[in-house]
Amino acid sequence: MMVGTKKVGKYELGRTIGEGTFAKVKYARNMETGESVAVKILAKSTILKHRMVDQIKREISIMKIVRHPNIVRLHEVLASRTKIYIILEFVSGGELFDKIVHQQKLPENECRGYFQQLIDAVAHCHSKGVYHRDLKPENLLLDSYGNLKVSDFGLSALARQGVGLLQTTCGTPNYVAPEVLGNQGYDGAAADVWSCGVVLFVIMAGYLPFNDTDLPTLYKKINAAEYSCPIWFSPGARSLIQKILDPNPQTRIQIDGIRKDTWFCKHYVPVRHKEEQEVNLDDVCAVFDDIEDKYVAEQSENNEGGPLIMNAFEMITLSQGLNLSALFDRQQDFIKRQTRFVSQKPAKVIISSIEAVAESMGLKVHTRNYKTRLEGTSAIRAGQFAVVLEVYEVAPSFFMVDVRKATGDTLEYHKFYKNFCLKLDNIIWKPTGRLANPNLLRTMTC
Repeated sequence: MMVGTKKVGKYELGRTIGEGTFAKVKYARNMETGESVAVKILAKSTILKHRMVDQIKREISIMKIVRHPNIVRLHEVLASRTKIYIILEFVSGGELFDKIVHQQKLPENECRGYFQQLIDAVAHCHSKGVYHRDLKPENLLLDSYGNLKVSDFGLSALARQGVGLLQTTCGTPNYVAPEVLGNQGYDGAAADVWSCGVVLFVIMAGYLPFNDTDLPTLYKKINAAEYSCPIWFSPGARSLIQKILDPNPQTRIQIDGIRKDTWFCKHYVPVRHKEEQEVNLDDVCAVFDDIEDKYVAEQSENNEGGPLIMNAFEMITLSQGLNLSALFDRQQDFIKRQTRFVSQKPAKVIISSIEAVAESMGLKVHTRNYKTRLEGTSAIRAGQFAVVLEVYEVAPSFFMVDVRKATGDTLEYHKFYKNFCLKLDNIIWKPTGRLANPNLLRTMTC
């Protein structure tokens, strides 16, 4: 059993693997089957305060409806007196964005494979009347086999009978279609196709087709489809991107057209999946409508005296998610994409060093129980930038510091992390002698 964890029904919760404004995501294990899952945790008070009940209920319903090999699967929904727990498939390979950040641009054949999987997933969503509306590399995850998984349906719209065009302006500006920015009704399918085109450009080029710190200028570029492809794009890729990034949604290529495109069809094997029987939303309704009688048992095991202890079982189970794989001599590509380091300094020294460096960088610091949140202002776009660091004891006098973005731009976060590690160089452990192989070093440090 993992020390310092909480049990929720048949699930044992472990480390936090992500967090946002309204939710936290933790790794968990099904104690009956041993299966790894991710648990999205939402506080009921927050949902009620921000009047998000309908939105969250919609997100959960959508994820139950759109079951596909390239979409993160929702297993079930549970609730305690104070929280809602969304049990999701655990996807261990990280964000596609992480791969772009570290490799700058990906080989064209690899990009085509990811794009084919993305189009398959989006086509399935549209066949169910679901439009994602926030497709971007940060919302595209990779499993341990390198397969793409679409996540985060928080901005999804579910088409209602008799309602044609969507009205809400949402999504990340750089990936949003011109008609969405125009504050007029728009076709959700065409808008998703545009975002897919921007994703394809980004993974092939290593940078955005439309980018400007000044929002009005950015919108002008998007409206005019003002971009240029780098010289390494093949003619076939250029041609398809041009058809997708058509500012007129009426003439923009549709998914059927993309699937017939010569460049797209190369090595294309449509994913085969068994169509699910009628999806039952009773558990979703129970969580939100009859919650008085549907509580799941919660059992906390506090470890207030020191940092969380991660035992061998959790390390092995999470070897892909934690990317500690090199410790077990498993040489995989994703070990390059780390935001965690190891230190042999005492836990209190680690925390005080983190606090001192953060304050020298002009960041606000909040520390509680060996978990530190750093907050500042984003340099890339208006708004907050926040990072969370958590200290785990993985062996006696051997600590792992897990660092993750809470809010802000992913590219900005990676730049911050590299700079932050340089300033923390005196506490970061660097293996010497026989242990100092480059893959292990990359896993443990920056």
